[in-house]
Amino acid sequence: MQFTLIELWGHMGLFAKLIVFALALMSVSSLIVFGERLVVSFKSRAASRAFAERVGPMLARGELDGARAAAKPAGEIGYLGRVIGAGLAAYASSAPSRLPAQGHERDGVFESVSRALERQAQREVLSLKRGYGLLATVGSTAPFVGLLGTVMGIVTAFQQMAASGSGGLGTVSAGIAEALITTAFGLLVAIPAVMGYNYLQGWVDARAIDISESSNEFLDIVAKRLDGRLAPAADEAA
Repeated sequence: MQFTLIELWGHMGLFAKLIVFALALMSVSSLIVFGERLVVSFKSRAASRAFAERVGPMLARGELDGARAAAKPAGEIGYLGRVIGAGLAAYASSAPSRLPAQGHERDGVFESVSRALERQAQREVLSLKRGYGLLATVGSTAPFVGLLGTVMGIVTAFQQMAASGSGGLGTVSAGIAEALITTAFGLLVAIPAVMGYNYLQGWVDARAIDISESSNEFLDIVAKRLDGRLAPAADEAA
């Protein structure tokens, strides 16, 4: 017998073939999720950068109404646009009638904006992590699925040895090769899944820092606006 993949497949029993089918399904699923998450993540990042370039100067000038109009989701504004948009909406709904704001009124507006930013940031991070559970599951379980096939293959090999009454290696070599190939398949499925998961997880962690920094910068702008240090003239003229 030649130890090629085709020969091994033909020699495999039903259980080993089911293991290979399961591993193939896990591999395809993880690759689809990784590709989809990669495309969505980079598109959202590009949209967020475009939003920051468009809205950043407005916020720096104190044009909160103009920035809020730009943050309306008529098109893709990215994770950053949705977070800042939530903060702008919270400010618009609780903005004081006159500036500078005084006492508890100022604190209430500031806390409302801060909570809105935090809630939306958590939603965005959770949305970016969608599908990561499948990658983590494939990466952690695929070696064990392959090992299950290996164990059953070795059991089959020893059964063949007992049935033949011979302990020669040639009697059980096919069964041992079948057993080991399922472990190899399991590792080949798990390694890309783990690498993809770690890459995407690091990417999301970096974006979470971007969101946090942008939220803090926006809160600084709101604080200046409430204290009267950032003139709202541009908004009133609009």
